[in-house]
Amino acid sequence: MSGGFDLRDEPWIPVRLLTGESERLGLRGLFKRAHEIADLELPVPPAAAGLLRILAVITARVAEDAGVRLDDAGVAEDIGKWHTLRRRVLKRGRFDPEAVDAYLDEEVPAGRFDLFNKERPFLQDPRLTAQCVDAKGAPNPSGVNKLVFGRPTGINGAVLFGHFTDTAPVPVPAQEAVWHLIAQLYFGPSGQCTPRRITTVRAGSGDAAPLRKSVSYFAWAPQLFTTLVLAVPGPQAEADWETPDACPWEEDLSDPLGPLPAVTWPGRLLTGRSRHAVLLVPSADHRAVTDAYITWSTHQAPHQVRDPYQILDRRKDGAFQPREAVGSRALWRDLDSLLLKDSLQDARRPPCLEDLPKQVLPSLRVRAYGFDQDGQQKDSVWFQATTPAVLSWQEETNPKMAHHVHRCHRVAEDAGSRLDFAAKVAWKIATDTNTDTSPKAKVRIDQKKPGPWATQALARYWPAAEDVFWDLTSAERTETGIEPRFLEVALAALDEAIGPANRADIRVARARSRARAILLGLLPTAVKA
Repeated sequence: MSGGFDLRDEPWIPVRLLTGESERLGLRGLFKRAHEIADLELPVPPAAAGLLRILAVITARVAEDAGVRLDDAGVAEDIGKWHTLRRRVLKRGRFDPEAVDAYLDEEVPAGRFDLFNKERPFLQDPRLTAQCVDAKGAPNPSGVNKLVFGRPTGINGAVLFGHFTDTAPVPVPAQEAVWHLIAQLYFGPSGQCTPRRITTVRAGSGDAAPLRKSVSYFAWAPQLFTTLVLAVPGPQAEADWETPDACPWEEDLSDPLGPLPAVTWPGRLLTGRSRHAVLLVPSADHRAVTDAYITWSTHQAPHQVRDPYQILDRRKDGAFQPREAVGSRALWRDLDSLLLKDSLQDARRPPCLEDLPKQVLPSLRVRAYGFDQDGQQKDSVWFQATTPAVLSWQEETNPKMAHHVHRCHRVAEDAGSRLDFAAKVAWKIATDTNTDTSPKAKVRIDQKKPGPWATQALARYWPAAEDVFWDLTSAERTETGIEPRFLEVALAALDEAIGPANRADIRVARARSRARAILLGLLPTAVKA
């Protein structure tokens, strides 16, 4: 039975065509016209990060050459054969419209792409109406504001991004509700949630979603067809090859109290690791969402598996963890981690940026989607960023340029760290009359009261450092003399943060002089001489 909002054909995915026009498409239109599309234009980056994983799986289901699909288990046994198949798929230049229709209309059970289907709404659990109830057995939904990232929740929630309150909830259009449904499943919070009763226990807490507080990196081509084909991850060793692969919309509902299904490639790897269960409540005409249930989907320990779109950083204990999203950190500061081989640094490159086809490398950029959050309930800022075409600088193709990028980044980070320290020292000298102002005296910084100069200096430094970075890497220049370029913008940022000093204020003058000396220590001895 249809619920009235079929994601195959309803226009819910914003795109920009190669001709420059913006349009909204359903899944069918997006895949059939992927070769005509320049970019996705979702205004909610965490939803875009999740959607690309969904689209990557569907791509693996419909992308084929000579009748062999990218998700063919037989080809996946030989990585060389799989890469050859991917190259042949890319040469085709577009998805086969008949293959798209066959998957959407025949392979997937009827109604599974319907947002409001009564039996199996897309990516939702219809059991929640009976399981999320209060002590008297009445429905206990979470509220539509809980669904939409950026809206305040609770009676006393702060109104930050629009005048929304739980006392007068505003419905969200169905085509936008899908974005937030996806974002919740991939970036949802941990901790207290709407209670769900399955047995006699009414549990009301859950785990964080698999991508929470993370950033994802994708190879980004001039047209969406190539982007999606490259987004299909190569066969991963962690996957279970004995269990048939499936996505949530392709299989029956899982048992929330049972063991987790095995992580299979690519379906469950990319779409089957959610820790949340969601159910949307539609308006009478099925064009909007008026309420929502959001709760836990499992309390089983998650499978440990490598996400193919994340950088892994080495922790102090030697183990690796996904790089966390930081709203103030620009994408260029991650570039060397995307170019260098894993063995040469304390970071591991995303698997989806490995073994990229040489014929498309010169045109490939990197697109990043991140959500700066804590591990529980706090959401700070989300972001989207795209580099120029830089993936031809990967170490396997252009080692000289890859190492130049790494050196530029390292010097920029060193200068930023020195600037942070120097500005704090300057503030201490200028404001604490008990601090010795002599040039070689040790200065103890109060980390609880570091003063405003460090924050102000770094806010000026990083945008200027980015300009220097791209200038140093433009036209694949690998010149020397990197340190003076970043030192120049660090000194300028320091002076702007401290501001013009009264000539009579000897402490500020000495503070500035001491801070500049700290920064000048960045220069090699030969340069300072």
